[in-house]
Amino acid sequence: MRLLLARWAGPLAVKAAVFITVMCCALAALLGVLVHVSVTDQTVGNARDLALSRLSDATRAYEAGDTLLPNAGVDPEGLPDSLRALALSGRRGTVVSTHRGRPTMWAAGPVQGHRALAVEIDYSQQSGTIAGLDTSILWSSALAIGATVLVGVFAVSRVTRRLHATARVARRISAGDLDARVDDPRTKDPVRPQDEVAAVAAALDSMAASLQGKLLSEQRFTADVAHELRTPLTGLHAAAELLPPGRPTELVRDRVAALRTLTEDLLEISRLDSGRERLEADAEGLGALAERVVRASGTETEVRVVRDAVVETDRRRLERVLGNLVANAHKHGAAPVLLTVHGPVVTVRDHGSGYPEYLVVHGPQRFRTEGGAKGHGLGLTIAVGQAEVLGARLSFRNAVDGGAVATLVLPVAWPTRVAPPGRVAPPGR
Repeated sequence: MRLLLARWAGPLAVKAAVFITVMCCALAALLGVLVHVSVTDQTVGNARDLALSRLSDATRAYEAGDTLLPNAGVDPEGLPDSLRALALSGRRGTVVSTHRGRPTMWAAGPVQGHRALAVEIDYSQQSGTIAGLDTSILWSSALAIGATVLVGVFAVSRVTRRLHATARVARRISAGDLDARVDDPRTKDPVRPQDEVAAVAAALDSMAASLQGKLLSEQRFTADVAHELRTPLTGLHAAAELLPPGRPTELVRDRVAALRTLTEDLLEISRLDSGRERLEADAEGLGALAERVVRASGTETEVRVVRDAVVETDRRRLERVLGNLVANAHKHGAAPVLLTVHGPVVTVRDHGSGYPEYLVVHGPQRFRTEGGAKGHGLGLTIAVGQAEVLGARLSFRNAVDGGAVATLVLPVAWPTRVAPPGRVAPPGR
């Protein structure tokens, strides 16, 4: 039953066309039946009256001993048995049957001697009239149904095209294109009637404009805060360098360095949000680049090159993405951490408790962490932003046997190179 319903849950235009067709067929059938019954009753009634009138004339002639008309006779051949039995019972009646290969209207009544006097009338013309009427009803109904369906589908398709356009704009907004608008003409002309589709389009455009304004305000605030912090932080860093050696100085320098890192991250996010970042692409071997990233991180990370690949990418940005993924795996996950290169696909996996559910479903969100983790949620946000600039796809999932898995899929520039069997780089130091 569910499968049958799923098949009917198709586009609105299809369902509207089916509904219009069914209703037209039902209306045409109802009108056709009413016209057929009315005309048939009138035609049969006229023929019956004529037959009974001729039966009365034949009865008077028979009782007077006159010669009967050619189409009248006593117990004639071909008289239907039901009508003969009716006449023998003392009643008069009529019936239509086929006699000698053509439709015939019979009228019969009782006469002396327990016999039946019958009259036959050629019913071919009346039968042809009814058949022609039925054919006309069928053809006119088919034409009316076809014309109605075409007009209905045309009218519905105009609505569905506007709905599809609204849905496409909604998907573009969901994908990050906040400049997308429906711009339905009906919403711009107050004289034209506003239907439901125009109301939905206007609401979507208003929502997109409001969302865009809020995001731009957030981006400007982030950029302004980061820029305002750079100047005092520079002075603070210089002052910290002049402090005498000791544990308090180390703590101050450590906090100043953390604050500088946070400020640089905010600046990088603001640049990514602006959409003005440009690539400096060049050919890079993924295996060697991954090993450099791990060495620079100074972490115990195993690099496994299953199949090397040459990609056209921005080396600095790619190193930033992989460095953030490795740092996040060590900071929020657990050892061992494995970085695998398999063609243009790079995965970073740890063996910790895995990513939070919200991150797997919606992606990383700045300034949001869960489970008591320290940090501001900027590392993975920057990794996703830089991956978009690279034209790569970065996704997050949790392994079945535990641990978080980040997968980066890069566009390939040249044919891949197969690494020597069993090539595994030692952990970075």
